[in-house]
Amino acid sequence: MRDGVEISGRTHLNRTTKWIGMALMLTAAVSLLVVLSCKGKQGGDEVWARVNGRKITRAEVEKYYRNQTQGAPQQPSEEQAMSLKLSILRELIDNEILMQRAEKLGLLATDEEVESKLNEIKAPYTKEEFDQRLKDRGITLDDFKRDLRRSITIDKVMNKEITSKINITDADITNYYNQHKAEFNLIEPQYHLAQILVTTQPNPQVRNLKNDKAQNAADAKKKIQMLVNRLDSGEDFATVAMNYSEQPETSATGGDLGFIPESSLKSDKQAFEAISKLKPGQYTAALPALDPSTHQVFGYRIIKLISKEPAGQRELNDPRVQQAIREQLRDRREQLLKSAYYESLRNSASIENYLADEILKNAGSNQ
Repeated sequence: MRDGVEISGRTHLNRTTKWIGMALMLTAAVSLLVVLSCKGKQGGDEVWARVNGRKITRAEVEKYYRNQTQGAPQQPSEEQAMSLKLSILRELIDNEILMQRAEKLGLLATDEEVESKLNEIKAPYTKEEFDQRLKDRGITLDDFKRDLRRSITIDKVMNKEITSKINITDADITNYYNQHKAEFNLIEPQYHLAQILVTTQPNPQVRNLKNDKAQNAADAKKKIQMLVNRLDSGEDFATVAMNYSEQPETSATGGDLGFIPESSLKSDKQAFEAISKLKPGQYTAALPALDPSTHQVFGYRIIKLISKEPAGQRELNDPRVQQAIREQLRDRREQLLKSAYYESLRNSASIENYLADEILKNAGSNQ
């Protein structure tokens, strides 16, 4: 369940100049969608990448591409389409690396785990409603279960390799409180929010894990809807933010905006009314992000309400304070370790991205 909301103020990301590098690299790729001849067979059996010898085919990429662009108001240009496919392929490569790691660790998701998660997701819907959702997204039940298996497996790997090894001590909590005591003196109610932001003019400072940026307004609309689809499918908000959010200040920490004073939210009546109706854990639909000075749309966002705190000083012995600090320290450490873990696995893997090679080859031959 989601409620519409729009916020502005200190979380506003200034509009930036267009990111030119990728556009120049893709200028010569107009004909690639028709004539691309990567390693392997033509058509859906084309091999677009290999990870330690295991192939990722064009058909796999095309399936996710169709899913993510489903219902778009207009079709992307060929350059935009190829850019999105490169991003999808990069994610499939990362997932394959993690799946291979899971095999070595004996952590592949079982049929029972997949069925349990599937039943949990299906619970709010009738069979007809759930089937229609799959149809709307252009995927089969087998596709959905395959994605669930991969998602569960990756979560198990991350829990074993990262999450289970994080230890936040009482001393850590005390030190943080003493250094940030003013943060817990709330003179008015505060809303702890997280955000996923996509901009209409790509910011060269964006450093999300997928290095993924929308190239223009139409591209931004497609991307934000794709992210809503991912969240609706049960993907973790913080992980999606780390992978795709274009807000440099928050993407590395899972989109966490911290606590926003109620007075700041009240400056936008629509935002305040909507956020005040959210329950912790709920997130909004895809919403326009407005420049507070010009009221011009500079992107789109999804906002999650993490918690709401009433006014007053919070002491260290308050369980809510300890829990908030523990979670914040754990999240920060987890995001850092996950980023390092991804890079370490990539460094030790043998990766051949034929699609990227072909794009560069064609771009060079047309200069």
